[in-house]
Amino acid sequence: MRLPRADRSLETYRLSAPRAFPARAAGPMNRVAFSAAHVVADPLSDADPWLRPAIDWDRTLAYREHLWDLGLGVAEAMDTAQRGMGLDWPTSLDLIRRSVAAARGRPGALVFSGAGTDHLAPEAARSLDDVSAAYEEQVAAVEAAGGRIILMASRALARVARSAQDYALVYDRVLSQVRAPVIIHWLGDMFDPALAGYWGADAFDDAMATAVDIINRHAARIDGVKISLLDKDKEIVMRRRLAPGVRMYTGDDFNYAELIAGDEHGHSDALLGIFDAIAPAASAALVELARGETARFHAILAPTVALSRHIFRAPTRFYKTGVVFMAYLNGHQDHFTLVGGQESARSTLHLAEIFRLADAAGLLDDPEAAAARMRAVLAVRGVA
Repeated sequence: MRLPRADRSLETYRLSAPRAFPARAAGPMNRVAFSAAHVVADPLSDADPWLRPAIDWDRTLAYREHLWDLGLGVAEAMDTAQRGMGLDWPTSLDLIRRSVAAARGRPGALVFSGAGTDHLAPEAARSLDDVSAAYEEQVAAVEAAGGRIILMASRALARVARSAQDYALVYDRVLSQVRAPVIIHWLGDMFDPALAGYWGADAFDDAMATAVDIINRHAARIDGVKISLLDKDKEIVMRRRLAPGVRMYTGDDFNYAELIAGDEHGHSDALLGIFDAIAPAASAALVELARGETARFHAILAPTVALSRHIFRAPTRFYKTGVVFMAYLNGHQDHFTLVGGQESARSTLHLAEIFRLADAAGLLDDPEAAAARMRAVLAVRGVA
């Protein structure tokens, strides 16, 4: 097939053979692994995509079944699902209720769901009490649905907090009320610029000190912490300071293989957006790791890293476009349409490189069908 290059020429690209990953988990895993799952937009809805989300519920839930089949947990209604970036709180709660209900019918299906403050516009927050009340409202709604909590970072808190102590006051209040241990989510400003200075400091060491203090004081109420800073050294430093029993869930879509494998001091579990796009490979690799086959674990994941780094390259907040494009290429949805119209957030050259890297990693389930889908996208974008 013909793919565009940066010099505006077209190259003749020859497809590789796919890798034969199983459709179901081939054995137990010794890491807890969540995929932050995307939502499938409804392309036939009359809703204006910039103004109101329209979801294809059947395909969205089918994708969660696919992840559960592979032995992966679902991190629901997170930024991969365009939470706060097209997906509003009422639709997010609907999604959470549907996913939690679907998981009940599957033994061992794991789902944790995002609870934040996104129904409170940051500019409408006047006090820490406003932020705490917003958190409490969403936590109560998720718990009422029977769900477990991922306590998401708050744009409103980042706006009104004036010190590390302000963060401690809000998190102390919310954590004192949760019914079951939660996952704390530290999302870096490369994913969401509105979260710059989270935990009351710009310097990592100061921010980490505040986060670790809050987490360790509430260790009995915290399952783990997920950090998305795209810096393996920062994650390792923080991992070693967590109280016993508190998991570190890597959100590092650049260095996940190394962090999950771990070292003599410990390892990270996983809560990753890239696991949505590479789910069969992630499942196969994690099974090999549990078998003690570390070399096979790395051999499976190593070819996926270049793809992940490309999908998550700056501006990182547009990574959802690449995740959904992979789902489209592999036939999990019949269209390349995103909530909020974010199929337009990445260039044609970016999408062509995703195709090359996915093919090189053996991640195209049916290369010929993926090529036909790639051609359709290129045609719409003026590449004959």
